[in-house]
Amino acid sequence: MTRKANCGELTSDDLGRSVRLSGWVQRRRDLGALTFVDLRDTTGIVQLLFDGSDPQVADAHSLNREDVVRVSGTIAKRSAENVNPEMTTGEIEVRVDSLEILNRSATPPFLVEGDGDDATEETRLRFRYVDLRRKRLQRNLRLRHAVFQAMRAELSELGFLEVETPMLTKSTPEGARDFLVPSRFTRGAFYALPQSPQLFKQLLMIGGVDRYFQLVKCFRDEDQRADRQPEFTQLDLEISFPDGRDEVLGTLERVLARSFREARGIELEIPFPRMTHAEAISRYGSDKPDIGVGMELVDIGSLVSSSGFRLFATALGEGGRVVAIAAPGCGAYSRRQIEELEAVAVAAGAGGLLWLRVGEDLESPLSKHVDAEILRQIATHARGTDGDLVLIAAGRGVETALGDVRREIIRREGLTAEGYRFCWVTDFPLFELDDAGELTSAHHPFTSPKLDELELLETDPISLGSEAYDLVLNGTELGSGSLRIHDRGIQERVFDALGISEEEADLRFGFFLRALEYGAPPHGGFALGLDRLIMMLAGELSLRDVIAFPKTTTGGCPLTEAPMPIDDAQLSELGLAHKEP
Repeated sequence: MTRKANCGELTSDDLGRSVRLSGWVQRRRDLGALTFVDLRDTTGIVQLLFDGSDPQVADAHSLNREDVVRVSGTIAKRSAENVNPEMTTGEIEVRVDSLEILNRSATPPFLVEGDGDDATEETRLRFRYVDLRRKRLQRNLRLRHAVFQAMRAELSELGFLEVETPMLTKSTPEGARDFLVPSRFTRGAFYALPQSPQLFKQLLMIGGVDRYFQLVKCFRDEDQRADRQPEFTQLDLEISFPDGRDEVLGTLERVLARSFREARGIELEIPFPRMTHAEAISRYGSDKPDIGVGMELVDIGSLVSSSGFRLFATALGEGGRVVAIAAPGCGAYSRRQIEELEAVAVAAGAGGLLWLRVGEDLESPLSKHVDAEILRQIATHARGTDGDLVLIAAGRGVETALGDVRREIIRREGLTAEGYRFCWVTDFPLFELDDAGELTSAHHPFTSPKLDELELLETDPISLGSEAYDLVLNGTELGSGSLRIHDRGIQERVFDALGISEEEADLRFGFFLRALEYGAPPHGGFALGLDRLIMMLAGELSLRDVIAFPKTTTGGCPLTEAPMPIDDAQLSELGLAHKEP
């Protein structure tokens, strides 16, 4: 046997026990006739003691960091001056009587016992097999495993069936660029890697699966950032004949509650709070509100309607709002800092930003135009107290601008929610306008509209509501879902509103439209981003620290050097040729 014990599991109860251990050398210390070695495996570290007079362990003097060894020996108590209270095995050591060097290691590019600051991310990813030995990354992988296991267990107990869907499929518009795979059998034709299993899981519902889930890889060719990867993992689920959206939301709440409890010992309070999309924008200026840090937007239109200040009167007269927010403890902000916040608001579409310092004496550029009593009422209504800074925006759509200011203050002040504050945002609009002013799906084109508002589909589509819902954790969107369209006629009307012609709809979605004609049941589901969830649960700032083999922000893999050019012979076999940019 390679080993009969694990390093980090040995205790004082094992004194006198003979053990066989295997692992990596973390460090070596030579003290004349004695050599001490810290041996590490996935469970922890234990100190080895080699007696230089024993020829069986003479090679201990040559051990270097990350050498792989197997030892046999006896558990003994450390001397009082040698006890290490910072180690779980700090009271014992293994007095080695047999040493076998299983493999030598080149000098590692960084110290495994470090926290990662001693190497660039490029170096860490190039030598990922060394980086993965770090305690932090080992912990994150175990956390990921525990979350996955808890999710599978809960969904299985709820009657869900785990079904795999294809990786090589058809290119369908889902909001990002597809990764394409050329077909050798059909020259000039391409598969697409799935951005999600959306259509396949709906086809499973039509196929009578009833309750489906999958921990699935998805692929999106989009600009990268710390919380985004070109390939990512999501919990995907779908339910036939759901009891409205409540059944879908309740299922996710149970799955998350069990995952947090079993993976981290954290008890979540369910059900999670819910608010409509309109309410989220009104209260927080965002459709992914961080509800745990306060700072809610308040409408002060009724307070300032008779103030005589032209800006307020104009905004209210044009159907806009006057909205305020109190930034706690920010009353000492300099004029420059306030101008930086105003730049955030202007970039988001506001005409500007007014301010009011709260204290015994109110200070504000509004003092010349608005009565002091009204200013005091504004501060009170915004829940501003001494030392706070009240910020005010006026006009149409200023809620989202003030929401951006709110997020910037949260970032600057390091404000964080206590614990994990989930909330549901429901009743999203079915459509929104893209940068070109064209109608596009707020979620995806298979989301069910509000059936009692269907007449708006042709007359006023931008005002049409949907059965979509998002899950938000501490201001971060974790995933989204909806009740789906299960009627071909409604699906074709949605395609038409999006400017998708009958010919294009048949070319891209013909297989799915036909399926809707064969007894498609009502159904709804959800897709939960697991990498992002585990990143937040682990307290990490980057997805790359909770994925075994991640990509860089440019989509590259320093470890394997992918992507890389393909030689002409392979291209020719696929009927392709390389074109110089």
